[in-house]
Amino acid sequence: MKGPETMSVKPAAAAPMGASSAETPSGKGPGDENFPVGSLLIAVDLRPHVLCYYGFARAIDDIADNPDLASDEKIRRLDAFEAALRDAAELAPGFEKAAALRQSLDETGVPDRHARDLVAAFRQDAVKLRYRNWNELVGYCELSANPVGRFLLDLHGESPEAVPASDALCTALQVLNHLQDCGEDYRRLDRVYLPMDWMDAAGAQVEDLAGSALTPGLRRVLDFVLAECDTLLAQAAALPPRLRSRRLAAESAVIIALARRISARLKREDPLAGRVALSKPAMVVVGAAAGLRSLAQSSFPSTGRRT
Repeated sequence: MKGPETMSVKPAAAAPMGASSAETPSGKGPGDENFPVGSLLIAVDLRPHVLCYYGFARAIDDIADNPDLASDEKIRRLDAFEAALRDAAELAPGFEKAAALRQSLDETGVPDRHARDLVAAFRQDAVKLRYRNWNELVGYCELSANPVGRFLLDLHGESPEAVPASDALCTALQVLNHLQDCGEDYRRLDRVYLPMDWMDAAGAQVEDLAGSALTPGLRRVLDFVLAECDTLLAQAAALPPRLRSRRLAAESAVIIALARRISARLKREDPLAGRVALSKPAMVVVGAAAGLRSLAQSSFPSTGRRT
């Protein structure tokens, strides 16, 4: 793996809209996410690579979530992003984020499968609107969420032993985000990430998601899902102690603490009545406390690539 000191890549700016643009920007950026992206806890020499990966992920996610594009057009654009990622000869105007990520991966030695899995997930989003059960939803998260954690592990040179806990955390984060957006996803895209067998068992109807408040059946389904998320977060608690990078361990501890707080709020609040999310000040307070605890407990040295 090439040393980060040779890093010269910068996060690509969004391509201008027009006939040659493949992107459909939603306007979202790192600051709009529920959890820190490329935060100050990430080593300064690695942060541009994290933001580069995020830029690629944001661009293809926006394509998959665009309600004005037909499914076949979404897939065409996603295929072109993957081609540009894998082969410089395939680069065309509008795919600058793929080119920037390819350069980043070349410099760091991180495999491109963590980006290609995201493309596969968003192809699935273009055509799949329902999930039969929890296992099927977890299978989607293996493509749409877990690669993010695996990318960070590889970027920091972490051991494969950290992967199961990382996967548990990423899946929990993805599902919590689905719960936060369950009404909007249904109204804008007719997409439902709640397991259909649990919906049936609770007597909930898909159409209930168009309402302004959870029905008793939907409340039961959300509680079933949140119980699974809590199990995943308990598994994820093993992640920070297993990481050699003190900074990445602190980042992981922060994200786990924020996820637990969001889960607790979703148990009390109604995501159809209004978005259930932490305020920026609350994120800072919760995150700072968790990060400081993790740094204080870490016994690994803070030098070299493991910082």
